[in-house]
Amino acid sequence: MASGSIPDPRMTPIHSLGALVIGAVAAMGNFAMFGYDTLRWTLVGRPPKSVVLPAMYQIGVRSITVVMVTGFFIGMVLAVQTYDQLHIMGLESRLGSVINATLLKELGPVLAATMLAGRVGSAMAAELGTMRVTEQIEALRALGAHPVQYLVVPRFMACVLLIPLLTAVADSLGIFGGWLFGTQVLGVNSFFYWRYSFEFITSFEVITGLMKSFFFGAAIALIACQRGFNCGSGAEGVGRAATESFVFCFVVILILDFFLGMFFNRLYYVLWPVQISLS
Repeated sequence: MASGSIPDPRMTPIHSLGALVIGAVAAMGNFAMFGYDTLRWTLVGRPPKSVVLPAMYQIGVRSITVVMVTGFFIGMVLAVQTYDQLHIMGLESRLGSVINATLLKELGPVLAATMLAGRVGSAMAAELGTMRVTEQIEALRALGAHPVQYLVVPRFMACVLLIPLLTAVADSLGIFGGWLFGTQVLGVNSFFYWRYSFEFITSFEVITGLMKSFFFGAAIALIACQRGFNCGSGAEGVGRAATESFVFCFVVILILDFFLGMFFNRLYYVLWPVQISLS
């Protein structure tokens, strides 16, 4: 509605709610079709290496520093916040198991994905949005190339393949940071730190965290590219697309983490049922 125009008296709250629901359903449908096109072109029409390798460099190599710093300080923050509670109960020697389990299963994948959503997702949305505004995407179509194949698929493949590796880097630095601060500053015995870590952490926790990062990477790529492809006109539209990309990625990461956590917990008890004896 234009500024200063008279409101339509027929627009009741029911009409406004209906328009909101229809808009949300249309947006979900648009995103579903975009995701379908991306998966189809990923399986059918693989882009050339000259397009994929630069995307991997931008998403993977240039994100290592921020991921390393994030993971290192996550481990130290967990050591600071966990030590006091364990010390009260006389369980400070189990600090390593708490820190490492939390890092591998939850905080490592989630915070690494959040940092990458801010750095990588916003950049992809802004880049594709600028190409949309300057009609470079339409120029690709005019040349007979499919924009999804040459613009979206390389970024999607790079996120799905490299974000799990970046998550592993964040986990490793977080484990090192927690050990360094816990043993050198807080005075926890290094032997018991690692003993309880190996006792309570299995390969299932490691695989769980890395599997989550696969889904996080796919979500970041799809949301960022979809926002860039459907951005508004002008610099304001590009800025809004970058902002929406980060916000949507962050919300979806948390939602995926919740449902994937429930799924993997159920899967654990299916694979290794716990025998409870009532003696």
